[in-house]
Amino acid sequence: MSFRHGKEQFFRRTNIAALIMCAAGIALNILLSAISGWLRLPFYLDTAGTIAVAVMGGYLPGVIVGFTTNIIKAITVQTSLYYGVLNILIAFTAAFLADRNWHKKISGIIGMTAVFCIIGGGLGACIPWAMEGVSYDNEPLSLMIHEAGVASLGLSRLLASLIIDLPDKAISVALSLLIIRIVPEGFYRNIRLSAWMQSRTGGDTVFVEKNKVRVISLQKKTLLVLAISLATVSTATAAASYVIYKDTLIRDHMRIARGTAEIAAGVLNPDHIDDYLETRGNSDEYRQIKERLGNILQNSTDISYLYGYRIEEDGCHVVFDIDTEEEEGAETGAVIPFDEGFSEHIPDLLAGREVEPVITDDKYGYLLSCYQPVYDSKGRCVCYVGADVDMMQMKVMQRSFIMKSVFISFGFFILLCTISISLANYHLIYPINSIAWGLDELARTSGTQKSMDEEVKRFRNLDIRTGDEFENLFLSACSMTKNQAEQMRSIRRLSDSTAKMQDGLIVTMADLVESRDSDTGAHVQKTAAYVRIIVEGLKKKEYYSHKLTPKFMSDVVRSAPLHDIGKINIPDVVLNKPGKLTDEEYEIMKTHTIAGKRIMENAISTVEGDNYLKEARNMAAYHHERWDGKGYPEGIHGEVIPLSARIMAVADVFDALTSPRVYKPAFPLEKALAILEEGKGTQFDPKCVEVFMDALPEVKVVLRKYNKDA
Repeated sequence: MSFRHGKEQFFRRTNIAALIMCAAGIALNILLSAISGWLRLPFYLDTAGTIAVAVMGGYLPGVIVGFTTNIIKAITVQTSLYYGVLNILIAFTAAFLADRNWHKKISGIIGMTAVFCIIGGGLGACIPWAMEGVSYDNEPLSLMIHEAGVASLGLSRLLASLIIDLPDKAISVALSLLIIRIVPEGFYRNIRLSAWMQSRTGGDTVFVEKNKVRVISLQKKTLLVLAISLATVSTATAAASYVIYKDTLIRDHMRIARGTAEIAAGVLNPDHIDDYLETRGNSDEYRQIKERLGNILQNSTDISYLYGYRIEEDGCHVVFDIDTEEEEGAETGAVIPFDEGFSEHIPDLLAGREVEPVITDDKYGYLLSCYQPVYDSKGRCVCYVGADVDMMQMKVMQRSFIMKSVFISFGFFILLCTISISLANYHLIYPINSIAWGLDELARTSGTQKSMDEEVKRFRNLDIRTGDEFENLFLSACSMTKNQAEQMRSIRRLSDSTAKMQDGLIVTMADLVESRDSDTGAHVQKTAAYVRIIVEGLKKKEYYSHKLTPKFMSDVVRSAPLHDIGKINIPDVVLNKPGKLTDEEYEIMKTHTIAGKRIMENAISTVEGDNYLKEARNMAAYHHERWDGKGYPEGIHGEVIPLSARIMAVADVFDALTSPRVYKPAFPLEKALAILEEGKGTQFDPKCVEVFMDALPEVKVVLRKYNKDA
């Protein structure tokens, strides 16, 4: 398994560990909260998982656990959603304090408990006050504190909330620390960074590895983050608006129903209720009252039913029922059994006490009912006037509201996404892409100074103006590329100067040899010219393409004048002998190849790195080797002979044939070419001879330049 593959597997495991840890934290919060409710404890115990995950995993996992806990609780208790901000603050605080190792010291643990108590108890007491203007938390204890001498009732409530919350946070901190001690540190120590494929390398340094899953453009990342953020905010806002609208709608209809019931109760004559029941409504007074109640119901569009009941042990005795009086069982004096939804309120109703509005969903429909007690002159509750609101109408209104909110939010969502992406494109994405494109073009430039200057100019013409850090980055990049171009110009000048100096030294060394040879007139210049012709011909025909790199071609042409450098060791009597050499003298002459190789190797040893003198050594040592292996000094053959030496062999022999010597006149061009053709495949590399023959016009130009008789 490769190191990279192993790390990717490691990061996948830690991401799974993070998800497991968050899920466990949420489950722990819900479980402890349920146990607290079941035992009827005066606190919630719903932050232990949040604290533990925040300490182990950091800010993001802690916030996820804290807020998700309250969202789940809000399914059954809507007010939990409002308190989600407290769990988020506790998660942030826990992660912040954990980074400073508070959870590892007794004093730090006490401090953490106190801070969490201030958040949960202090800020928690302020939330209902901020929403409703009053606080209902811990009323008995706050009254005790108030009676004990605290003048302000609000301060009493705050102190009571802190006192109640202190054991909650102490237990939560204790449980979270126990969990942290139980869970192996190796399980969670990398969770904070693994989501972005990062790991610590020591100190504050962090290195990042790419994961193919995460290789998406910055534009897509920006759009993704923006879409998720706006969708989350829009959803949360719409949900909160719906909850608030629903609560407000119910409260408004409660007030309407209560007000209608009070008005209707005021129409009745409490002392005549018994008469209404005895006569079953057969009196002028009852009919007048019924008409007035009918007008009240007709004028109140939000009220569906208006009725009066006397509550007895056997059920509800109908005094009047404006909407359903004609139906069976609803006439005056009829007895209607108690609805199941009123079961918990029956004792209060029998006692004649006021009751809170009741929401029921039974055979009569989904109703909100408000009951107003009616007392006679003796203070006895003789009946209740009930006003019902059809909750299905409110459901229609709620659905209409949420759909309007969704459409409006979606419209703003699209608008904000478009605006944000446009701004991001012009102030973030496009500048980055332009800078990257410009630098990439510079990196891919052909290498000539002119092309580099043109690319630097094109890069500067991007003229990025964002007025922020990206403009600063662009200006720095402009300065860097300009300096780089100038440095390359200086390097090229130095390189050209060095190359000219080297070429001058080569020519000087070649001239030293040529000046000792009485009949090699312009030999080094002509052979260098022929070498260039052969090299370019091979390149054109794509022969030996793996070998013919630009550097090789340059090295061979520049080194050509040194092919006979070894002749500097040959005695003048042999070198300039006018007649044919004896066998002994020929053997001495052959040593110029070995001497040339030794001279070049000594020169190479004084220069570090790869340099052109290596090809000079090959040509000096092997330009008298033959394709068939019958040459000297080593008798190597075919492509074992270095390519530069095979090229020089053709150039050297052709110049020797076409130039006059003290022991012979110059051969005609046709005869020289015939000798080369005859030696193709035996003395010479066939491909070198072939390209030389193909370039005869260029060869003749060289001949005419240096051989006046040609």
